[in-house]
Amino acid sequence: MIDFELLRAEAASHPYPLLFATVSGAHLYGFPSMDSDYDLRGVHILSAEESLGLLTKRETIEVEGMRGGIELDLVTHDILKFFSMLLKRNGYVLEQLYSPLVVQSSPAYEELKEIAMGCVTRHHSHHYLGFAATQWNLFHKEDPPRVKPLLYVYRVLLTGIHLMRTGRIEANLITLNESVRLPYIGELVSRKIHGPEESKLETREVEFHQAEYERLVAQLETDAAESTLPNEVSCREALNDLLVRVRLRHRLAANEFSNLG
Repeated sequence: MIDFELLRAEAASHPYPLLFATVSGAHLYGFPSMDSDYDLRGVHILSAEESLGLLTKRETIEVEGMRGGIELDLVTHDILKFFSMLLKRNGYVLEQLYSPLVVQSSPAYEELKEIAMGCVTRHHSHHYLGFAATQWNLFHKEDPPRVKPLLYVYRVLLTGIHLMRTGRIEANLITLNESVRLPYIGELVSRKIHGPEESKLETREVEFHQAEYERLVAQLETDAAESTLPNEVSCREALNDLLVRVRLRHRLAANEFSNLG
């Protein structure tokens, strides 16, 4: 169970206004353990003076610490940086944007979710193929190998496959598996959730998952080649317009607050 009250309090203490904040990580992916940390991700809005000036800009803010007995990892990017990442076919920021685990919202956030569908292209397959390869290498380096990094491998590949087929972001492994029905996913999730004593894999299991990894990589490559998704983003002007409006709106709000003082 996610402590949204704790997370909302954390978001409210952010030094800048937030466009949105959502939960990522194991809670989003559908296999959190009892002691899983909170991965809070979002977008902050620098002041006009800071964004335009010559001094160092706080484009990314990272905070780690214990909150309510649980480790919390907060990462936010300034709106310009986040929009730039969206335009670079970054699946990770798309997952943050479309996470259903919303901690803080705004009208501009709802508008951004509509606009950002124009950022989705078939080339996002490269993001998921590369991410899966990295996770597989991490899994393979461990001795004995653990279930957790293997679940990340499957989550990444199935998210990429789903995106190529539907044009929609889905990061929850349990939901993803409802359509592909891989019989071993439920067992792996259960083993991860129930703790370290059940989270190691035997050699024969690794050989099986090696074959499955290669099969799903080939499937993602095929689905990308056959996808009807566009080759290029189509929302650059709309993102620019939203960026300018958000900056101006917050500048005007800051002026009104200053005049009241």
